[in-house]
Amino acid sequence: MKPAYFLMHLKKDLQLEWRSKDAINSMLFFALLVVVLFSLAFDPTRAVSRQIAGGILCVATMFAAVSALNQAWARELRNQVLDALRMTPAPAASLFLGKALANFLFVMVVEVVLAPVFVMFYNLHALGNAWLLLLVLPLGTWALIVNGVFFAALSIRTRNRELLLPLILISDFYSSAAGDGDVGVGDSDGGNRIRCLWIKMLAAYDVIFTTVCMMLFEVILHAE
Repeated sequence: MKPAYFLMHLKKDLQLEWRSKDAINSMLFFALLVVVLFSLAFDPTRAVSRQIAGGILCVATMFAAVSALNQAWARELRNQVLDALRMTPAPAASLFLGKALANFLFVMVVEVVLAPVFVMFYNLHALGNAWLLLLVLPLGTWALIVNGVFFAALSIRTRNRELLLPLILISDFYSSAAGDGDVGVGDSDGGNRIRCLWIKMLAAYDVIFTTVCMMLFEVILHAE
């Protein structure tokens, strides 16, 4: 992978989003809608909110990410941009990583905006090693995005890609939800071990699937 090509693709996606705001606006709408609806449905007390917070946060993030990932390659289909990218000397891994990092940054922006709203609606407070959440959120988000970008490219020409992509990303949702939930509750030594285990699993998951997706994206890019 060549850094120059990677930065070029990343800059292109960031500039397009800066001008249109399509992904950011749709993600914010879906994420805020999920957080507000769940808070009204459960009316959580402080104790209950700790138990459901991790899952609700991941549901909101997944809804937001899928709304953007379904359109991740749509721009490249217009005016045969994807065909032009196939003919360039740039490695396919550079295109994939640029697209993945751009979408990762979009989702992280949404999570930063969502965090104070989430804390307010669910009456949360720091418990134990709350700083571990700063590790789990990026790791879980990257697991969701790297697989989402890959499978969005794989299903780009299918008829029902809007329905197919969420089903494929169920495993990422489970891993992230379990990790967030374990970080948010409990302060015993056993709880600390469980939280560290989930963080290690998420890190290993990210490394393995990022490597596999980069290796296989060349085949996906040139597939008809």
